[in-house]
Amino acid sequence: MPASQLPFSIQEYANRLEKTRLAMEAKGIDILFVEDPSNMAWLTGYDGWSFYVHQGVLVFKDADPIWWGRAMDGNGAVRTCYMDDERVLRYPDHYVQANTLHPMQHLAEVIRAHGYANKRIGLELENYYFSAKAYLVLQEELPDAKFVDATALVNWQRAVKSDEEIAFMRRAARISEKMIDGIVERIEPGMKKNDLVAEIYADAIRGVDDDWGEYPAIVPLLPSGSDAAAPHLTWDGRRFEEGQATFFEIAGCYRRYHAPFCRTVFLGRPPQYMLDAEKALVAGIEAGLDMARPGNRAGQVAEALYGELEKAGIRRDGRCGYSIGISYPPDWGERTISLRREDETILEPGMTFHFMPGLWMADWGLEITESILIKEEGPAETLCKRPRELIVKE
Repeated sequence: MPASQLPFSIQEYANRLEKTRLAMEAKGIDILFVEDPSNMAWLTGYDGWSFYVHQGVLVFKDADPIWWGRAMDGNGAVRTCYMDDERVLRYPDHYVQANTLHPMQHLAEVIRAHGYANKRIGLELENYYFSAKAYLVLQEELPDAKFVDATALVNWQRAVKSDEEIAFMRRAARISEKMIDGIVERIEPGMKKNDLVAEIYADAIRGVDDDWGEYPAIVPLLPSGSDAAAPHLTWDGRRFEEGQATFFEIAGCYRRYHAPFCRTVFLGRPPQYMLDAEKALVAGIEAGLDMARPGNRAGQVAEALYGELEKAGIRRDGRCGYSIGISYPPDWGERTISLRREDETILEPGMTFHFMPGLWMADWGLEITESILIKEEGPAETLCKRPRELIVKE
């Protein structure tokens, strides 16, 4: 029987399936195979730490989706997916990490059995979870099929959030606030980084009131001093030092929905160049938020930010944000819309982004970021409600 405690209503899943089918029709896809766990969860409700083996969802034009995966994980599928149990198909364990067999051979059997061996099959070719070997095996097993690149086809359907999704992201934002508040309260010179990270995880998992937290798609990032020039360092056992800045990139996560949030803490008295950068960065964020209105281009948000930074003599280019929502490791971005000059995507109400204008200089770094929601009118709303500032703890 279908899962009894789905995170969303059946109508919500029906709406998502209809949007996906329309996108399939536009690309001439007869059947779609989705292996991205975020897309699997968005389409069916499936939730489990099983994305280290091949699994996926088959989307049809005229029938409920099929969850397909490892036999033992099928037990999780019948407990988390909205479809009836007969829509859960399992491959035996002797396919797992075998030298002579590959799970895609079993998937090909399923596709043949449903009459799609010579049809147009959509695949997420640019994806963390779908390997080159998987593609080659499917080509060999289904020589009469036409494979269509369906990279990010489902991801794009996720761009505009429903009211139910936004409610989850607001809950995640409350957890993000708790995590940052805990960091500011506890951090001090001499404290070991791993000890603080243990408290960060405790806040993240305990959540807020009855809104329990989950593991985020990215671990806490917290480089200090000159290491803060490198945005993706994690932690070690070194101690925080007076006279150094540490930025914290974290995200509360509720029912797999994320609200990334970054703040920088300086222990002691910050140098003037960092205070000047803080002022320019905050002005840039304010300008970007004002530009993040429905009808504007994603690139205009980046242009507004960079314009303010350039007034202060700070040169920054590239991406300064990305679409967010439901996600699994190793990334909490949706891999669709980017806040950068070249992105022509028109902003729509219900889109959500991590507005992430970090500054990573030669020997220091500063991060002040916001998860934002595009509103029906007016500037974007920040999901977290904390001051935008360099936090000084003397």
